[in-house]
Amino acid sequence: MSAAQQQKIRRIVWTGAIASVTATGAWYGAGLKTKSELKQIAEKRREATPAEKIAQLEEQRGGLIAKRMLLEKKITELEKRAQGATREESMQGQERRR
Repeated sequence: MSAAQQQKIRRIVWTGAIASVTATGAWYGAGLKTKSELKQIAEKRREATPAEKIAQLEEQRGGLIAKRMLLEKKITELEKRAQGATREESMQGQERRR
């Protein structure tokens, strides 16, 4: 092997090694950050007052109600389509109001 080929191989190996170390470090750091954020969230929940807990639960309830309404809308549309209605007919009355 010539010196130029050895140098090229060495450069490729070093590039791969540095890239893998960088990627591993980024992945590990992201995991640490996620764990610390989860600990902070859990701590906030433990320290929350009853009024704050109620507010959080009401907010979650609102999101769940919105999901339920969306799913009910989809179920109704699917039932109408199963009965032979076209897509436009099944969506009739569900237009967005501005």
